[in-house]
Amino acid sequence: MAMGTRARRRITQILGPVFAAVVVAYFAYYTVEGERGLIALTRLQGQAVRGEANFAAVKAEREALQFKVTSLRPDSLDVDRLDERTRTLLNDSRGDELIINLPKLTPSGH
Repeated sequence: MAMGTRARRRITQILGPVFAAVVVAYFAYYTVEGERGLIALTRLQGQAVRGEANFAAVKAEREALQFKVTSLRPDSLDVDRLDERTRTLLNDSRGDELIINLPKLTPSGH
């Protein structure tokens, strides 16, 4: 009987720390690999950075379009700019105008 009690006590002394180690290992694993773990956090941060860059690009495009729309309003319309742009797009000129086409320079200057 004394042998059985000692064995049972020894098993109880071993099972407590083993159970605690298993619980700690479980939480440590899901802290890193889990749905809301460190790896998921890194992935979400990367998505946030890409989303912010996309937002900045779309915002810049929107502001450029807004500027174009604003410059077409009658109260802020630059008639010379409109005339120049119209002539460029339509490839049109008056008979008394002289058109000089300059070559576009490459980035190296040649």
